[in-house]
Amino acid sequence: MSLETANAPVSPKTVPPARGGRWFLVVLGVSLALIGGLFVWLMGRSYLRAREMHQWPQVPCVMISSELVQRTHDSQSPREFRLDVLYGYEWKGERLTSDRYALRGSPWTSKRPLADSRLEEFPVGKKTVCWVNPADPKFAVLKPDSLAPGYSIWFPSLFVIGGLVMAVKALGAGRRAD
Repeated sequence: MSLETANAPVSPKTVPPARGGRWFLVVLGVSLALIGGLFVWLMGRSYLRAREMHQWPQVPCVMISSELVQRTHDSQSPREFRLDVLYGYEWKGERLTSDRYALRGSPWTSKRPLADSRLEEFPVGKKTVCWVNPADPKFAVLKPDSLAPGYSIWFPSLFVIGGLVMAVKALGAGRRAD
């Protein structure tokens, strides 16, 4: 080998782009977008249901019974409490009763002060209002669902947008390198 060829500049070889990394980013981005989309759908559905409940007619009602129920799963678990209510209301001349605190009933809690505050909020004989489902007047609630999912839907939307941007950029970078 001559001295001239040993010191000659070496031309860089063209290395094909790594496609595995690009496809990993595409799969990751699409996965993020799908998971974010699932949460957007769930939160949107909850918001629409809550908005519908807030449009139900409010009618006067009277608390017929109100008591705390407690349970324990086993000797190692804490006691849990739930408010059991029964209230009466009138819908289009018909007297009805309901035992629903909220859409899914009355939630259990291990926090006794929270359960006591619910009991104090709805004592026997209290006159309050309940929301009545016009499609099924036998279904009424004391507390409609929260509208919070509608105000928070932006967060999972970031995962949808970020995931899609990640996937599109990974595909675009692969085309430029090819």
